[in-house]
Amino acid sequence: MEIKKIVMGSDHAGFGLKQKVKAHLESRGIEVIDVGTDTPESCNYTIYADALCKVIQSGEASLGILVCGTGIGMSMAANKHAGIRAAACENTFSARMTRMHNDANVLCFGERVIGYGLACDMVDLFIDTPFEGGRHQARVDDINALDKR
Repeated sequence: MEIKKIVMGSDHAGFGLKQKVKAHLESRGIEVIDVGTDTPESCNYTIYADALCKVIQSGEASLGILVCGTGIGMSMAANKHAGIRAAACENTFSARMTRMHNDANVLCFGERVIGYGLACDMVDLFIDTPFEGGRHQARVDDINALDKR
């Protein structure tokens, strides 16, 4: 599945890296839906995690990227939404495996944790790695069933 559109969001602590990764995605020909923030002024990350998740839930985009200081807060907020499987990653192996084995649809990382080059490598792997399915599908089904409880 070739990704043509992706949704991105950040808080103030991830704003700079979000802008750089957004430009990287656009250079790949991927349309970016940017749900904010639009400035480095202090803000609440939950607003942008919620906005991103609503775009994925609507079907307008199938994958998202959230950036904050560490990636942890964004992943916690995103995972409160039905159908969202957000993973906070700090390396390329985790970014690839979370797609391959967990069918994650939101990649989260922190501007205070990783640099631009690593972020772009992680994003590329996240986007380009398909879900393996097979024995992993039952586990993803179990995760999705938790949304219904």
